[in-house]
Amino acid sequence: MKDVIFDRTWLAASPNIDLYFMYRDVHLSRKDHEVIKESGLRYDITVIPPRMLGCEYVKTAGHYHETVPGTGVSYPEIYEVLSGEALYFLQRQEDGEVVDAVAVRAGAGDKVLIPPGFGHVTINASKHVLKMANWVGRDVKSLYEPIREKAGAAYYFLDTGPFRNKRYGQVPELRYLPCTGEPSLGLVKSKEMYGLVKDISKLEFLTKPQDHMHLFESFLPEL
Repeated sequence: MKDVIFDRTWLAASPNIDLYFMYRDVHLSRKDHEVIKESGLRYDITVIPPRMLGCEYVKTAGHYHETVPGTGVSYPEIYEVLSGEALYFLQRQEDGEVVDAVAVRAGAGDKVLIPPGFGHVTINASKHVLKMANWVGRDVKSLYEPIREKAGAAYYFLDTGPFRNKRYGQVPELRYLPCTGEPSLGLVKSKEMYGLVKDISKLEFLTKPQDHMHLFESFLPEL
């Protein structure tokens, strides 16, 4: 985390502290676990207590995903806020330049899809503990280096507002988009998405995104 924190003065004076907690491969029963594994998926939970990193809101390190073998399409991921409030920042690059920068605010029950091609960071800019879950391909490799080598994502989220990371050069204006569900996939605010373990085929778009590209358009319009 030290490589991606904005406030270097705070970092130099701060002791080592736990910023967030990740619980991977969570399941409620052995049967559920077998279904999840056979589908090539993983269900995780992350807890981010409220904290300021100097003048910056607490966040995750941020990462991209590897591409599906034999395609140019990277694996997506989907998040759900279980409690608290989240700010998801997404960025897409072409030829080494960030061409899209998106922020999505989400509350309890909201689902946020990370489409192919986007790196992402989760920020807790509230005064409450953020608990969130995610579905992702079981063996998908997370790529942290592209964000780490730039000392963070294209925007930092500070107590004074979003701040462009100058290490990226030209950065597009930040777009704020609302959360959108997808009822046909069972992704609605009133239902926790862990329940899809009972209808796991609806999550095939996470392991075979190249076959479901049309689904991503409704989550992040004007890509």
